[in-house]
Amino acid sequence: MSPEISKPIRRAALVFTVLTLSALLLYTATDSNRLSSGSFSSSSFATIFPSYLNYSSSSNPTQELEEILKNASMVNNTVILTTLNDAWARTGSIVDLFLESFMLGDGTRKLLDHLVIVSLDERAYNRCRIVHKHCYALVTKGVGFHQEAYFMTPQYLKMMWRRIDFLRTVLELGYSFVFTDADIMWFRDPFPRFFPDADFQISCDNYLGRPEDMNNSPNGGFNYVKSNSRSIAFYKFWYSSRETYPGYHDQDVLNKIKSDQMITKIGLKIRFLDTAYFGGLCEPSRDLNVVCTMHVNCCIGMDRKLHDLNLMLQDWRAFMSLPPDLKNQSIISWRVPRNCSLDPL
Repeated sequence: MSPEISKPIRRAALVFTVLTLSALLLYTATDSNRLSSGSFSSSSFATIFPSYLNYSSSSNPTQELEEILKNASMVNNTVILTTLNDAWARTGSIVDLFLESFMLGDGTRKLLDHLVIVSLDERAYNRCRIVHKHCYALVTKGVGFHQEAYFMTPQYLKMMWRRIDFLRTVLELGYSFVFTDADIMWFRDPFPRFFPDADFQISCDNYLGRPEDMNNSPNGGFNYVKSNSRSIAFYKFWYSSRETYPGYHDQDVLNKIKSDQMITKIGLKIRFLDTAYFGGLCEPSRDLNVVCTMHVNCCIGMDRKLHDLNLMLQDWRAFMSLPPDLKNQSIISWRVPRNCSLDPL
């Protein structure tokens, strides 16, 4: 082909290439603006993150959940679970401090590989995908959990009971779990402190000194449950008991049924966890040399929780910076509760 003929062809090809690239860039920019705009719909969200619509359009949501649990589980089919809504998922809020505690804790960073964040709304799920690798969307039709659920409001009760029903599903899939509220800081691996022969172990607001004492006051924010026929039957009984005690949340109902004859019939072995290792603001763990977790319980209100959680992490950083001989002298103790001490609980 002569140079005179090839020049127009090359120019035409160049123009075609430029126009094609321009159109592609325009389409990409338009699509990006659509995704980031306030009109970004749940259906668009589902197209990108199909697991978000496990409640409506997923052909097999149970299979999807099982896949996530499988990817996060330890060798003994155990996972760590927490639930999250938009109010606790925002930047600088509860979830950031929760994840930071795993990073700062003594031997806890590796446990993040086994943590599944169960998101209760679209925004929480979207944030989870940014900050963590194991995310599951659990949405209840007609119920929005995106705002802060104040203690004992109808929204709070629905969220607590939805959680109990979901945990039963996890057990039925053959997975044991540690459930933890996101306002619990993880400072040490808790597994060495669990009882090897118990089916259901739970933290306490107040611990009376013996793990089998049914007069201990349980706190549903932290528990370790083994998957077996007894624990599954127990969670079904617990969930159904909400109808026997309407207007009560899961923790109050547990207090009412923990000595029920049905528990004996099921054969469930319950143990209560010592606040020396699994403390909270109701009853803090005093020795930072042995504490595993600290819960901002007995505290109502996001701002108060955030203040005391930040203070707690500051205390832990100061403790971890000490040389071993000073750590053993217990010269640092918690400065919490601080703002939460104003609560009537």
